[in-house]
Amino acid sequence: MDDAARIRRAATDAVSDIEPRRLREEIDDALADASMAPGALVLLSARAVDDSVAAEPVAERGAGVQLIYEGLRLTRQLAHDEPWADLDPADHTEPNLAVLAADVLVSRGFYLLARTEAAGAAVDVVRAFGRDQTLRRDAENARALDRSLETSVLELAVIAGTTAVDGVSADAAPARPRLMQVATELGRTTELPLAPAAELFGDGLDAFLSSTPSDGGADDQVRSATDH
Repeated sequence: MDDAARIRRAATDAVSDIEPRRLREEIDDALADASMAPGALVLLSARAVDDSVAAEPVAERGAGVQLIYEGLRLTRQLAHDEPWADLDPADHTEPNLAVLAADVLVSRGFYLLARTEAAGAAVDVVRAFGRDQTLRRDAENARALDRSLETSVLELAVIAGTTAVDGVSADAAPARPRLMQVATELGRTTELPLAPAAELFGDGLDAFLSSTPSDGGADDQVRSATDH
C-alpha cells in the first residue's frame, strides 16, 4: 500500500538522527514490523476532506501519530511482559533500551504534531493511556482498558488528517463525524495487534466509511481519550 510505505518512510526519517546507533536500531526494528494503519488513516482522513491534498505534508502528521502509537504500544507490552522479572540485574540492558526507545518514539511523535491542530488531542491520548494502564492493575475490564489505546490513536489520526487541509473547519464538518465513528468502532473491535494498513483500508475511503459498526461486548465500552 503506497500510503503505508509513505508513512513508514516519514516515520523512519523522523528518527534518523537518534543516537547512539544501538538505540536507533531498536527504534528501526520497531517501525519495520509495525502496522502503519494509524498513519495511513491520517492520509485517508485528509483525502476525505480534499482528495487533491498533497500527501507529503500530511504524511509528516501521519508519522507523528504513528510514532506516538508505537511508543505507547511498546510501553504497554513492556508493562505486561515485565522483562526484568526473570533477568539478573546485570542483564537489564535490553529491556532498559526498549523503555528508552518507547520514550523517544512518543517524544518525536509529539514534536511532529506540536504545531498542528492535533497537538491537544495527542496530549489527551498519552494522558488517557497512563490513566488506563494504572487502572487496569485492579480492573475487571483490563482488555477494554488495553485496547482503548487503539481507539484513541485512530481517533487522533482522524483529527490529524481532517485538520491538515486549509480552511478545514467548515469543509470537514460533514466528513469528520462519520470518520470518527468508524475509527472508534474499528479501535474497539479490530484484532490486536493492528493488521497492516492495506488489510484495514485497502478498499479505499468508500469501503472504510461504509463499514458497519458491530456490537461490542460490555467490556469494550470505554470512553476514548479524544471524547470531550
